[in-house]
Amino acid sequence: MRKLTIGKAVPLLPRWGLSADADLVYRYLVSFGPQTTTAVAASLGLGLRRVRTALEQLEEPSLVQSVGEPSGSGFDATWHAIPVNKAVTTLRRRAAPRVPAAAAVASQPVADRRFAVRHLPDRAASRRRIAELVTVESVEHLSMNPEEVISSEALAVAAPMDIALLERRVRLQSLGRAPTDGDRLSRHATRLAQLGGMYREATRLPHKLMIFDRRIALVAVDPLDLDHGTWEFDDPTAVDSLVRLFLRHWTDATDPHRDGVRDIVLTPREKAVIALLAEGHTDDTAAQRLGMSRRSITYALRGLMDRIGVENRFQLGLALGAMYAATPPQNTFTEGDDR
Repeated sequence: MRKLTIGKAVPLLPRWGLSADADLVYRYLVSFGPQTTTAVAASLGLGLRRVRTALEQLEEPSLVQSVGEPSGSGFDATWHAIPVNKAVTTLRRRAAPRVPAAAAVASQPVADRRFAVRHLPDRAASRRRIAELVTVESVEHLSMNPEEVISSEALAVAAPMDIALLERRVRLQSLGRAPTDGDRLSRHATRLAQLGGMYREATRLPHKLMIFDRRIALVAVDPLDLDHGTWEFDDPTAVDSLVRLFLRHWTDATDPHRDGVRDIVLTPREKAVIALLAEGHTDDTAAQRLGMSRRSITYALRGLMDRIGVENRFQLGLALGAMYAATPPQNTFTEGDDR
């Protein structure tokens, strides 16, 4: 028997550098209480190796703790998640000590650095290199944009690349300033959020930079003018310092959506399907109630899972609950309930 705890929304953990798997595992443990590794894997539809890797990520900052002794072969420990408010406090404190080193490296004169740097001389060269790197990016894209006004021309170049990344399931985190250009950037940020991207705003940002898969970083010579070119870093120490700088500002920035959980707009059909399934209907009975085919129900759910970036219906339920896009019909859920 499992009980689903309805409580405070869980902020997205990738904004503190944790993986999407770690986010799902932590969200599951917060919702259902202590669970074994195999139980988590079975419920989320993830392989044991992925769940163990996620638990290791969560255990390092003490967001989860093992309860008692591992059972069976020694790998199936029971795990407990610390409360959300304590987890957020822990992650903020963990990020804070990284700031001095990151800021110092980023502000250090290029001539004094011990790692190689490549100079891209102008805007055209920078954009060509960005396009090359985006094409091969496979895991994560971080960007920091200190401009208050983003030109239509710049947005026309950036928007298709951002959308292409999200369609390839690359995790995208973008930092910007509150727009003063007629909300043009806000509309783009909303579109990215609908596709699974993450966007936050800050009052001040020190650099214009992009980080590709935490392997290569591009930093504008002039934060507000790409016409002066870009520095390209591929030294792991330099890139890591810039990642830490980004994460520090990401943690302190403001999410335009509530509590760091992005909003998602459901279509009328999606709302109707989710409402009936939440009441306990099967795909067949939901299709009959809505006058749709069973295949249409399946397509609607598959499209929603693709938009949010989850792999199965259980993950979809957790994500929709965290986004306040769907509300459970009651405060407890009993496993095996055949309603």
